[in-house]
Amino acid sequence: MDRAGTRLESGEMLKGRGAFGRIHWKMNPLQDHPSPFALPAILIPPPVAASTSPSSVHSVPPKSPGVRSVSLNDIPSSERPRERLIQNGPEILQTAELIGLLLRTGLPGANAVAIGESLHRHFGCLATLNRASHGELARFRGVGPGKAAILMAALELGRRVSRESINTAPLLDTPARIAALLADTAAGWNAERMVVLLLNTRCRLIRMETVTEGLIDQVLVHPREIFRPAIAAGAHSIVLVHNHPSGDPSPSDADIRITREILRAGVLLRIEVLDHVILGRPSDHWIKGYSSLRELGHLRPS
Repeated sequence: MDRAGTRLESGEMLKGRGAFGRIHWKMNPLQDHPSPFALPAILIPPPVAASTSPSSVHSVPPKSPGVRSVSLNDIPSSERPRERLIQNGPEILQTAELIGLLLRTGLPGANAVAIGESLHRHFGCLATLNRASHGELARFRGVGPGKAAILMAALELGRRVSRESINTAPLLDTPARIAALLADTAAGWNAERMVVLLLNTRCRLIRMETVTEGLIDQVLVHPREIFRPAIAAGAHSIVLVHNHPSGDPSPSDADIRITREILRAGVLLRIEVLDHVILGRPSDHWIKGYSSLRELGHLRPS
């Protein structure tokens, strides 16, 4: 009971007259914090929520006081994720936006994209999210059983597309095939660029990732930048490819040293480094226009 004798129940509009005059207050049971229009705790204690195990329900991180999450309806239509996807294709959207489109609706104080961002952050990467059970997804605050089923359906479609593409993806089991895959693309590279080809157990391409772009004749590479996408994609093996803008595909001492560092890291991670192909232009010495460190005998850890 409040000072005016009005009974207080969560979720109801409360009216009463106290020391601060006539007051209207509605408590939203979905919010972690009282509405900014709520009465001070000394007048009306906030309702006690049912206890929930931290491991069973994951919450959207609370926002700073006075900060309101922007509703998707408040964003100009041309800037909303759905309209941007229709106009420019899905590849321009961030992961959180794609998840938000599947979720469709959010919570008070957190729109669908904000929940998608929290969901992605909680699982760490799409590979982990892809392995989540229905129960794990449904327990996440703002998702629930229905949206969890939609997410699982979308992820399963992605897996089926991946399985269907296994037999149609390029086979990259020789340096010649690797060089042919990238020859036209690399012809437009004006600076050194290194890419890593992520392969499955059949030496077929999963996808290609650009690792770094450097100044002419200089590319700085760290093994973690090489293996981060490989781990996320579940790659069985990788192939390194980079170009020499000079046109001479002869491996430098730095090329050999970096390759051996990456090879040693691959042994520890159990991801095989099949080759390092350097692209250039055909010449009297390099008739094919590329070099293979495996063929040259440089692909050894020490």
